[in-house]
Amino acid sequence: MDYKETVEWMFGRLPMYQMQGASAYKKDLTNTLLLAAHLGNPEKKITAIHVAGTNGKGSTSNMLASILQEAGYKTGLYTSPHLKDFRERIKINGKDIPERFVTGFIEKNRPFFEEQELSFFEMTVGLAFDYFVAEQVDIAIIEVGMGGRLDSTNIITPLVSVITNIGMDHTQFLGATLQEIAGEKAGIIKPGVPVVIGEYTPETRPVFLAKAEAMHSPLFFASDEVMEEYPSDLIGDYQKYNKKAVLKTISIIQQQFPVSQKNIEDGLLNVARNTGFAGRWQQVHHNPTAIADTAHNSHGLKIVMAQLQKQKFATLHIVFGVVNDKDLADILPLFPKDALYYFCKPNVPRGLDAKLLKEAAAGYGLNGHLYNSVAAAYESALNNASANDFIYIGGSTFVVAEIL
Repeated sequence: MDYKETVEWMFGRLPMYQMQGASAYKKDLTNTLLLAAHLGNPEKKITAIHVAGTNGKGSTSNMLASILQEAGYKTGLYTSPHLKDFRERIKINGKDIPERFVTGFIEKNRPFFEEQELSFFEMTVGLAFDYFVAEQVDIAIIEVGMGGRLDSTNIITPLVSVITNIGMDHTQFLGATLQEIAGEKAGIIKPGVPVVIGEYTPETRPVFLAKAEAMHSPLFFASDEVMEEYPSDLIGDYQKYNKKAVLKTISIIQQQFPVSQKNIEDGLLNVARNTGFAGRWQQVHHNPTAIADTAHNSHGLKIVMAQLQKQKFATLHIVFGVVNDKDLADILPLFPKDALYYFCKPNVPRGLDAKLLKEAAAGYGLNGHLYNSVAAAYESALNNASANDFIYIGGSTFVVAEIL
């Protein structure tokens, strides 16, 4: 199979949470451990930082990678989901994994994948670990896919575990309360491994304290610390919390991976250039200003909507689409009523029909028109907006991906 056929096989034949929802979720690590053994346990051969959390995992992971790259380390980066090309998930020093490595890995291991009925995510984690070992990275930043305790990445023993924050998301899998979700995320805490918490709440702090104590792991609440402020090319308001978690993590690994002040400054200023990171409060058009952001749950959207209201504009246009398992009653009240909405369906199986979204939104005073694609919605917004208007594109990672 060529690269296109290989990726289609991975997406089409095997379940994947991001495309199918609940049918792809597995409640144990048995398959991942079998795969690791089959591959010669690559997870034991890489030095890593493990990053979990409801929001900010991608930003935190990419900032860490950018700083370490600036310091001269060969840095692996595993994140999900991707925006345009599957290979974005697995990078070394900002360069996507080569197509030939993807095809070779699948071809070599396909009989095992089929025999064990491995999921898309399990295969992809195995691919990332195998690639990082083959290329002998100095350090790898590994982002959790969902949750933590039962996530396929959770077979590593990292230098540092990072938990960015806890919000109400994926409640059908992770729990119905902040405490339950925090417990799942805290599942990445390993015995004796330092833990950095980016943000906490009165509900989640005791969960982290108890887990860290049980694991005899040093625990650091980054948000409580006074740190030097650094500018970054990631300009969303929420990045201030992620930066604190990043800086604390860097300070913990300094003995093993020395990083200079200039490395930190340059790394934070050049995240997009160094790692190819995109889709977080990203400007995609000028006059009118158009911003795309992948925030898709209430925890992230509250911050983004607050930042949106700080902008100066004559009229606000919102290109809006979601996936069909989204709790609309949780997110729709957060959106401004004084905006013109362009309802659309992201082009994935889980995309929610735009008509259903429009009907639900009307119940919260959010009004606008239907469009048969994200591209059509965005084009209409551009045509309707004057130079001093503002266009926001969001609701789903998949909506942003179609714009970028």
